[in-house]
Amino acid sequence: MATLTIKNNCPYTIWPATQTGGGKPQLGKTGFSLASHGKNSINVPATWSGRVWARTGCSTNSGRFVCATADCGSGQVACHGRGGAPPATLAEFTLEGKGGHDTYDISNVDGFNLPLSITPQGGSGPKCTRISCSANINLVCPSQLAVKGSGGNIIGCKSACAAFGKPQYCCTGEYMPRGKCPPTNYSKFFKKQCPQAYSYAQDDSSSTFGCNGGPNYLITFCP
Repeated sequence: MATLTIKNNCPYTIWPATQTGGGKPQLGKTGFSLASHGKNSINVPATWSGRVWARTGCSTNSGRFVCATADCGSGQVACHGRGGAPPATLAEFTLEGKGGHDTYDISNVDGFNLPLSITPQGGSGPKCTRISCSANINLVCPSQLAVKGSGGNIIGCKSACAAFGKPQYCCTGEYMPRGKCPPTNYSKFFKKQCPQAYSYAQDDSSSTFGCNGGPNYLITFCP
């Protein structure tokens, strides 16, 4: 068993969500409200893999729970295994993968909606370290990637894959083989803002971190 502690350092309420990968059962908490400066802990299986993100601007509209960013489409606070709609900053984990070695990353492959950090609590290894995407990319998002809220302010920044769907941005089709999908100006923009985060699908070498020893993890929004 491992513990993921989710903390909200944003000056407003957010709605974190979880999605378990690999066809495994979903966690007991797949979505919840988290007030400013609040924290909530989730126990996950020792061999869990999945993602954590946070929704913003949520409200109940005609009986359905909906969010301005990263909505999972369940119509409820709980996501029940549904993923968040891009743009969404993701914290991704594979716990006790090969040889008992955890791997984790922050991903902007689905775009960006909130700054995020991951801090191992325990563990060891050369890449067992706190990582963050602390820049507010929304403030500098290119207009063709920007998602605006009802007030006209930018509330999310799409990745080029999410915005345009073209193979060279999504690393699909002829760009799918490893090494055949080079960075683009759009992915370089994300990488400049958050050097430790995935900027596109094949950005592995500088974006994957890991720990031995099965630590717990602190996930902080607006670190």
